[in-house]
Amino acid sequence: MAASQTMDLDLGWKAADFDLLGADGHRYTLEKIRGPRGTLVIFMCNHCPYVKAALDMIIADVRGLTAMGIGTVAIMPNDVEAYPGDSLENMAKLAEDMHLPFPYVIDETQAAAKAYGAVCTPEFYGFNADLELKYHGRIAEFSHLQPVANAKHEMFDALAMIAATGEGPADQKPCMGCSIKWRE
Repeated sequence: MAASQTMDLDLGWKAADFDLLGADGHRYTLEKIRGPRGTLVIFMCNHCPYVKAALDMIIADVRGLTAMGIGTVAIMPNDVEAYPGDSLENMAKLAEDMHLPFPYVIDETQAAAKAYGAVCTPEFYGFNADLELKYHGRIAEFSHLQPVANAKHEMFDALAMIAATGEGPADQKPCMGCSIKWRE
């Protein structure tokens, strides 16, 4: 597992469109998943221990954010030839087993990951209703793949703020996770 940390991104840039196949067999675009109050784009995969450690929190937070008008999609960007555990078939199994409350789509060309500047899984991008980036940070503070006791749900709080005001928090901590497995 090669750990990576996200870089600071200038806030305010517009979400990049995509048209990606979901683990459920349907195609999803940015327009199809966007919410009336904002949009959360997550880059994640099946095999990453950081994703596994945060997945229950991600699911719970997304359920709460959906009720606030935030649309969510999770994009799997890894090279599935090198990492077959991240295949579409395995994505479908994870989506079903975990009852994911959001579309889980595959970025076969890795174009979406490149357009967003993604570097790791999990990585979170929070956009306002105008699809302007207002949050690029972690879900919460973790230590040794465990949430720190009484840690704030930073991503949830940021997206709730975006839903209410259209703006994100001034203080944003970078995501930490497994590096994206790029094709050669």
